[in-house]
This record gives sequence, C-alpha cells and structure tokens, in this order.
Amino acid sequence: MLARMISLDPVSRNDHGLRGRAGPRKHLLALAVLLGSLGIVVALWRVAYQRELEASRQGFVQDAETVVERVRQRMVKHELVLMGGASLFASIARPTPGQWRAYVDQLEITNRFPGMVGLGFAGYVSQAQMIALQREWMESGYGRLEVSPRGIRPYYGPILYLEPRTAVNSRAVGFDMFSEPVRHRAMADAGDMAMPRLTGLVQLVQDGDQQRESVLLYVPVYLGGLEPRTLSGRRQGLLGWVYAPMRLEPFVRAALGEAGAGSDLRFSIADVTDEGARPLFSSLPSPRKQPPAFVHVFELDHYGRRWRFTFHSGPIAVAAPQLRGLYWTGALGVLVSLLMYAVAWTLVRTQARARALAERMTEDLRRSEERFRIAVEHSAIGKALLDRDERVVGVNAALAKIVGRDRGSLAGTALSSLFAVGESRESIDEQGIRRSNRQIVRQDGDVREVQLTFSPIPGNVGQDVASLVQVEDITERVRAEARVHALNRTLEARVALRTRELSQANQELEAFAYSVSHDLRAPLRAIDGFSRVLIERYARVMDEEGVDYLGRVRKAASRMGELIDALLKMSRVGRGEMRLARLDLSRLAGEVVEELRLSAPERHVDVVIAPGMAAEGDAALVRNLLGNLLGNAWKFTRNRPDARIEIGVTGERDGMVEFFVRDNGAGFTQEYADKLFRPFQRLHRQEEFAGHGIGLASVKRIVERHGGEVRAEGREGEGAALHFSLPAIMEKF
Repeated sequence: MLARMISLDPVSRNDHGLRGRAGPRKHLLALAVLLGSLGIVVALWRVAYQRELEASRQGFVQDAETVVERVRQRMVKHELVLMGGASLFASIARPTPGQWRAYVDQLEITNRFPGMVGLGFAGYVSQAQMIALQREWMESGYGRLEVSPRGIRPYYGPILYLEPRTAVNSRAVGFDMFSEPVRHRAMADAGDMAMPRLTGLVQLVQDGDQQRESVLLYVPVYLGGLEPRTLSGRRQGLLGWVYAPMRLEPFVRAALGEAGAGSDLRFSIADVTDEGARPLFSSLPSPRKQPPAFVHVFELDHYGRRWRFTFHSGPIAVAAPQLRGLYWTGALGVLVSLLMYAVAWTLVRTQARARALAERMTEDLRRSEERFRIAVEHSAIGKALLDRDERVVGVNAALAKIVGRDRGSLAGTALSSLFAVGESRESIDEQGIRRSNRQIVRQDGDVREVQLTFSPIPGNVGQDVASLVQVEDITERVRAEARVHALNRTLEARVALRTRELSQANQELEAFAYSVSHDLRAPLRAIDGFSRVLIERYARVMDEEGVDYLGRVRKAASRMGELIDALLKMSRVGRGEMRLARLDLSRLAGEVVEELRLSAPERHVDVVIAPGMAAEGDAALVRNLLGNLLGNAWKFTRNRPDARIEIGVTGERDGMVEFFVRDNGAGFTQEYADKLFRPFQRLHRQEEFAGHGIGLASVKRIVERHGGEVRAEGREGEGAALHFSLPAIMEKF
C-alpha cells in the first residue's frame, strides 16, 4: 500500500456552530457601521449646507443694499442740480428765460442724467399776480402765457421755464402743476417745510397718452434766496419751485450702470407712501420657471416718499453655486460610508468563505489523495515512492511484475540494486525531472529494458518521502527500434545504389545527346556543302525546278541544324548546377529589351517594365527565361503598328512571386494553351512566325527547377499573357 502524501485536520462541528452564531452578529456590526457613518455625514453636510446658504444670502443682501444706495445717491445728484437752479434765484430776483437756458445747457442733463426729462421752474402766483404775470410776459417779448387747465383758482403753479427746449417740453410750458393733486401735495410740502420733495407716480405732460412711470422732484425758491423761519413767512416769501421731471426706467438703469453693481439682480420698486403699493419699476422675469432662492425687501424714505425695494435672487443653483460642490461632497461622504459598509461586509463574508474554502480544500485534498492512490495502484506503469536515499517506501503491482519480485520484499530496498551494472545516460529538464534508461535482470535471468522518470514530490512534515519514480518496460520498443534501424541501413544502401544507377543513366543520356548531335552534324554539313556546289557549278545545266529543289534541300538541312542546337540547349537547362541569388528582374528585363531594340532598330514597340521587381533564382537561367518570353512577345507583335509589351508583378503567395509578360500581338486559341510548353509544338505556321518550338519548353523547365509554375492566357488576334512564379526574397538576403 502507498502511504498518504498529505493530511489535514478537518474543521470540527464546534467551529461550525461558532461560525453560525458569530455570522449574524458581524453582519449587524457592519450595518451599524453604515448607519453611524451615514448619520455623521448627514449631520456634517447639513451644518456645511446652512453655513454656505447663509453666506450666499448675506452676499445677496449686500448686493441688494448696494443697489438701494446707488438709487439714493443718484437721486441726491438730481437734488444738487435743483439746488444749483434755486441758488440762481438768490443772485437774480427772477432769471430771464435766456439765463435759465444758459444755466441748463452747461449742465448737459441729457448725457449726464439719463431719465431726467428737463430742468424747469414753476412760479407760485395768486389770482391777482397771474394777470400781472401774463401782462409782464407779453411786454417782455416772451410770448403769450397760456395757463392750463383753465379756471379761476386762488393760487397757481404754472411752468414758466423748462429746458432743454424740445417740442415735448415746449408743450408743457404753462401747465398749472398746482392744480393736479399729486403734484400739489409735493409742491405744498416742499414750500411749507423748505425741503426737497418727491411726488408719487404721475403722468408727465410730455408723454401725452403714453403710459410711462414718472415722478417729479421739487426744490422751493424763496424771495431773496433766504429761507423764512416761520410757516407763514415761507408761504408769503415762496416764489416757486425748481423742479425736474424724471422717467423711472432710465433713471434706475443709470443708477445701476453707474456703479456696475447689482446689474445681475432682479428687483422691483413700489411707492408705499399711501395706502396700497404703486409699482414704479420692475426687472423681475415673468413668468418665473423656478422660484428664487432668496427674497429681500428694503424700504427707503427720501424726499417725503417711501419706496419699497423687493429683490429676488436666481434659483438655488445660480444664487448659491458653491452648493453644487457641497452636493458632491455629500455624495462622496455617502459613497465613503457605503464603501466602509462594503469593506465590513466583505470582511465578514471573506471570513465565512475562508472557512467554507478550508472545508472544501480539505475534502478536495482527501479526494485528490484517494485519486492519486488509485491511479498509482492500478497504473500499468511501474511506480514507486522513494525516500531521500532513494530507497523504496512503497511500490505498485506493475513495478513488482516488471522486476519479477514480491511487493513486500521490495520495501526498504535500494532502487539501484534492481538494475544491471553499467553506464546510463541521464537528462534533467527545467522542472527537475530526471530521465534515464537502464537494464533490469530479473530473478529468472530475463533482461528487461526500462525507462526511469524521477519526479520530486512534497511530503508532510516528518514524512520520509522525497520522490516518485516511474519504471516503464520498453523492451519491446527497443527491440523494434533496433529492427527499424537495421531496415533503414538496408534502405539507405538501396537508395545509394539507385542514385548511382540514375546518375550513370543521365551521363549516358548526355553522351548520347552529344554523340547524336555530333554525328548528325557531319552528314548535314555534307548535304549542305554538296548542294551548294551543285548550285554554283551546275545551275546552268539544270532547269529552274532543279535549282529550286536544291534550295529546299539546303533550307531543310539548315533547319535541321538549328533544331539540333535548340535540343542541346534545352537539355543543358535541366543539367547545370543552380546558384541562387537575389535578382533584379526589372534590370534584367531592361537589358533583354535593349538587345531586342538593337536587333530591329526599325521597329517602334512600347515596352513597360514595372520597377522594383525582385526574386531569388539562378541569374543565367532567369536571363534565359526572360529572353525567351520577351523574344516571343517581340516576334508576335511584329504585325501590330501599336505594338505594346508589358512585364510586371501579379502578387505573392506561399513564398512565391508571380510575374507576367503581356503583349497585344497575334495571340492564340486558349484551348491549345497546354501545347505551348511541349518541345517542337507550334500554334503558328513557320511562314508566319519563324521558330523551333523549344523556347517555351525551356521556360517551363527553368520555372519548375525554381519550384514555380508557368501558365499562358491568350485570345487569337488580341495578344497573350505568360504568367510564371519564382521564389520570393528571403530575409537572409
């Protein structure tokens, strides 16, 4: 029996019970971590949210109060302009219209005070004084002073001066502002209190029926320019009022644009001095898609009126953009809380899975050991466990059968004692596996050839097991290999004999070809020589038919000689030793074409040679190949006035490059294409195109010696294309 290699203590049932009780507690702990971290994140986020929101609100309020202050300062500037006009009456009892125009022109109120329609003076006159004033106005050449609305009243407040003198301002001169209740209230208060006063919302005479929100600012003017101390003195000394009509829309816009502050705020202004609110100005969007984040109301008391400013901020995303980052911070805090929970949950699950994995590994290990024991025990290959001294710890039945001994007697035996004395060649691979072949001499005297494979294996602490050896009986295989080697030696001898016989046959064939060509040339020369002598000496005694016959004999003998030369040339193509090198086919083709042009300078043939064509081959043979192909193309385009020859590359596949030679010559019928590459096979008559029928046969032999293929394509009367393949350039070149 083989000893067990590994053993682990199984997890006890008490451990399972402990794990079952501890699991829910740890899951509750992970949940508590999640809830606690989320509570802290929410509390901190709310504090930060309120702080950032309050900071944004304070900034909004400051901007709103800045706008109110700018409007107030703008109104003060208008007051100063009116006070300057009132001071003019202190130096002059009543300035003339020309003097008033000069004063107003230098102020440039149109450019400097947007919204101010003009600067004028309204007199405070009684009914008796009005008649004298109209007479004085006519006598001074100022024109007729028409007071409107007409009617008899105790006191009047007609507009006497209003500059700049525009068409709409001229229409307002003579209007009795004291007769209109809103203006009357502001004018009376200004005169009684000796202070500037502002009207409520009025309709200016200059605007006609057009509705535009406007107000007027009045500054009282007293006799001598001095302010009486008593109410009765003020009423008796009141000369009139310097006033300025103002349109509120451009006035407020100018106040905002002057400081550049609050231009992005949206607000409205309403007069709340009396009951109800009278709207004066509004820049609030209508309708509003989103409610404002902040609303601020501010009331301003000035010049006897109370104005209410209502400011609206943008939505929360615009009014407090920094909150967006706070949202991300809160989301990050929640994410961190979830990560903490995930970490705690993972730790709990990891511990549970580790326990389950340990149990599964223990069971897997037990089954692995069982499989190992069964595999070793029932293996057909002999196996043995060895200690560090390579002594047998245990063996299987197959090993006992190989060595021919009992399993019990092998325990404690040195493994080397089972082998015959002799040297053995041992190899060791990268994993430390040793292999060697040895001989075992059985107790019955039988010698067996075995292959040993030593594999180091780990064992438990205290176990004396170091390696596993496999002993495979290869006796029959060794004997079979010996028989194969003997048969191979016999086969090699037979191959060498057949090679020598083939070489001798080739030599005899070459000698025969040379002898035939040499022996045939002598009678051909005799036939040609005697025929020539007959023609030269006896042509006069022979008729024309006899001379013609002798000429034909000479031509046949000459053609026979050419055929013998072509046959020898083709035989040499298949015999010579090949010297492979890198070839520039573009250059070789150019040289062949140049030779063809020199041989027939009267011909004009368009030859196109693709650049960069290269292949591997024998230079002499490939030159011969190109000479035959280009020579054929040159010959068969003889009757074409627009003769064209092209040589190029088709493509590369399986280490071979395919080239082509194409022409537009006589061509041939495609069904006879196979005959082109047979010796002495011709598709055209000798009278049309001379030749021996050997060129394309030589081309085929050259291409096949290089391992390639050749094929032909053509159509009669339209030209032909010859395709051939040669080895591609290898990296070593």
